[in-house]
Amino acid sequence: MTGHPKAQPAQPPPVLLVDDDPQFLFSAGTTLRAAGVESVLTVEDSRKVMPLLARKDISVLVLDLSMPHLSGEELLKKVREEFPHLPVIVMTGLNEVETAVSCMREGAFDYLVKPVESNRFVASVNRAREIRELQEEVSSLKMRLLSGRLERPEVFSGILSISRKMFGIFHYLEAIARSSQPVLITGETGAGKELIARAVHTMSASPGTFVAVNIAGLDDTMFSDTLFGHTKGAFTGAEQARDGLIAQASGGTLFLDEIGDLKDSSQVKLLRLLEEREYYPLGSDVPRRADARVICATHQHPTELLSAKTLRKDLYYRLTGHHVHVPPLRERPEDLPLLVEHFLEEAARSLEKKKPTPPPELFTLLSAYGFPGNVRELKMMIHDAVARHGSGVLSLDSFRKVISPAGPSDSRVVPAGDGSAASLSIPGRFPTLKEAEDFLVSEALKRSRDNQGVAATLLGITRQALNKRLVRGTRKPKHPP
Repeated sequence: MTGHPKAQPAQPPPVLLVDDDPQFLFSAGTTLRAAGVESVLTVEDSRKVMPLLARKDISVLVLDLSMPHLSGEELLKKVREEFPHLPVIVMTGLNEVETAVSCMREGAFDYLVKPVESNRFVASVNRAREIRELQEEVSSLKMRLLSGRLERPEVFSGILSISRKMFGIFHYLEAIARSSQPVLITGETGAGKELIARAVHTMSASPGTFVAVNIAGLDDTMFSDTLFGHTKGAFTGAEQARDGLIAQASGGTLFLDEIGDLKDSSQVKLLRLLEEREYYPLGSDVPRRADARVICATHQHPTELLSAKTLRKDLYYRLTGHHVHVPPLRERPEDLPLLVEHFLEEAARSLEKKKPTPPPELFTLLSAYGFPGNVRELKMMIHDAVARHGSGVLSLDSFRKVISPAGPSDSRVVPAGDGSAASLSIPGRFPTLKEAEDFLVSEALKRSRDNQGVAATLLGITRQALNKRLVRGTRKPKHPP
């Protein structure tokens, strides 16, 4: 996005530890940093906490109960009154049920008894951070939807659309962009899933790079080597160590396309990466930390993958903390004029030709087509038509070859703006050939908005043959033949 100032990388708010014991602060801070919580602040004097919260954003507050000057219980009440959005974890050496109940009633997120096990402590902090992120995302999404404006519209300049469905997705992406949670993007082939993933990465202002890989067809060993890398001598031919894509995407985004084709054993490794934020290169027994955000995509419907047991339920639920479904092109026909104009300019520029003028019938013809290949298919159709073009108005011949029933076998025609199929039903008997013919002619004219040329293309007959059928029948053409 040239011409726009680059946003500064967003750092997650720090975790604040409050305790009058400096040794505990040191060990607790070290534990959190080792677990991947990069920013940790410590305070020994509880009287300094409220002024600090007033001037600095904090993700989680961890405080001791027994402190001089201002006790943990008093501080908890003050924090809940002035900063109700801030999750507070209480840690104390007192294993008293009444005290724990009192703290939870005051709004504490969790109550831990010292000495607390490291994994339990880290898990509690991470859960509190996730809850805080989700609350902020919901608040941000509500604000954007109510305002109706995008915060950074330039990020989505590569996704050409005036569709309300797509703008709803853009608002959602802005709300979740700075989250550290994984994202699952679903949608048909060619709908623009990678463009959506790149928009999320750009919005996040991450300092790292965007790394994309299609994992369809990778066996477990290739998957592990591609993502995690290997050490020297890990297998025959591994003459030197190599970092995987997760290391290349450090501090940025790793985009895994076609997640639905991933083998079960590889799904287990991906799940561990998402949950533990660590991985093992091939040939190594020393784990490495991962700080790249993972975005996955599939053209298959998630419920179908779950039903077929080709996608693990635990991985699916871990991925769908944020879920974006990109609508197919046939569900947003209002985007066709914008996309056609863009691809005409792009094709003319690449072929060094003058941009041709599209005939009015083109948009009617395209709006009656199902576009199984979505935006990518439209782009190829436009480029092919411009390559064949000589001068004057753009010919419809190349479009008709694709859209007509005699065209490619995966072409399908659906009503404009609707994914459902038309039907012919006559209760009590089988329809006659004449009734079926009348229905097909009527449906073709309906979908083509009474344009006989487009309707004839949909029916796979000439315009003259269609006109004869209209003259023989009761329906008269609205447009002259």
